[in-house]
Amino acid sequence: MGSHGIKDRVAIIGMGCTPFVEHWDRGTDDLLIEATAEAFADAGVRKEQVDAYWLGTAQSGMSGLTLAKPLQLQGKPVTRVENMCATGSDALRQAAYAVASGAYDVAMAVGVEKVKDGGFQGLNAFPIPGDGTARTLTAAAMFSMVVPAYGEKYGVSEGEMREVLSHIAAKNHYNGARNPRAQFRKEIAAEKISAMPKLAGQLGVFDCAGVADGAAAAIVVRAEDAHLYTDKPLYIKALSLVAGNGSGVIDPEYDYTTFREIAACAEDAYRQAGITDPREELAMAEVHDCFTPTELVLMEDLRFADRGTAWKDVLAGAFDLDGRLPVNPDGGLKSFGHPVGASGLRMMFEAWLQLRGAAPAERRIPADGRRLALTHNLGGYPGDMVSFISILGSELG
Repeated sequence: MGSHGIKDRVAIIGMGCTPFVEHWDRGTDDLLIEATAEAFADAGVRKEQVDAYWLGTAQSGMSGLTLAKPLQLQGKPVTRVENMCATGSDALRQAAYAVASGAYDVAMAVGVEKVKDGGFQGLNAFPIPGDGTARTLTAAAMFSMVVPAYGEKYGVSEGEMREVLSHIAAKNHYNGARNPRAQFRKEIAAEKISAMPKLAGQLGVFDCAGVADGAAAAIVVRAEDAHLYTDKPLYIKALSLVAGNGSGVIDPEYDYTTFREIAACAEDAYRQAGITDPREELAMAEVHDCFTPTELVLMEDLRFADRGTAWKDVLAGAFDLDGRLPVNPDGGLKSFGHPVGASGLRMMFEAWLQLRGAAPAERRIPADGRRLALTHNLGGYPGDMVSFISILGSELG
């Protein structure tokens, strides 16, 4: 790939994140003001000191006015970003690249989505139904195909697959129960998850992420300026984005046990960051657990497990909060819901807390000397998706 990366050239100096819940009494403006106010205070920066803004939203506004009006910005460039479920992450990517280029000294990335009172379920805005040739399967139906495909390819029985998926959901709900910003804060036993009626293939309701409203924000500066603002910046090691060409949906060889865009994105991100063994070098990961089988496949596409073995690692607890590589320590999409434009920055907010030792003790990852975190989004469906990966670190080098 052609990306050179910006390793250790840009740092995050402040972040903010609202609770991700059903904000029936609050609008998009309220969420934007809350998330940005926390980020400004965290960094010790006033809005006038930010040179440029990037706003990620898929459905909650058009143009930079969506952010400039509630913040009452004066004479500032504000760019609206949309890239499916990678929207918030792509806003951070563009803000970071703008600072790395020297175009600006201080930039802010914000992600927001307000969908619960909009009469919209949250995930299927486009394409707008038209001539009848568009996809008619739901997202749950598309991702449910992973389950029999993975089981057949790797010799995992239907009962074992059910146990694996329930472990993933129970893990993420366990972590989310310890997070005051999460929508669903209740532990759910794996047995209860397994017993739920099925709504798409072998997927029950607890195999699916919910919908929520929320916003998150980050302020970035050049790495050499970071200590002007904080003693604990996070340095950007890699920002990788891959947009697929949709060929998977018409490829008879596509088998639903790997997502090509994500595997390519991981290769690029690890090369940018200089990582050769992610399962040993990363301290934690936040991944796009839109459905439980998605997280299973990601463990292999992100090289946290060898092909065909992730299901064994899941059952062994390798990705639990106290496991070898904690995955979704904040509770993930399963506990937060998925306000599309905000989720990517919410994941980075968890890395911000964990790598700086600011996460609450009851869900803090083990302190074993590792100083790198990975966040990941996918947008779209198997065979037709975009992928984003960030790698952040608390130390230079």
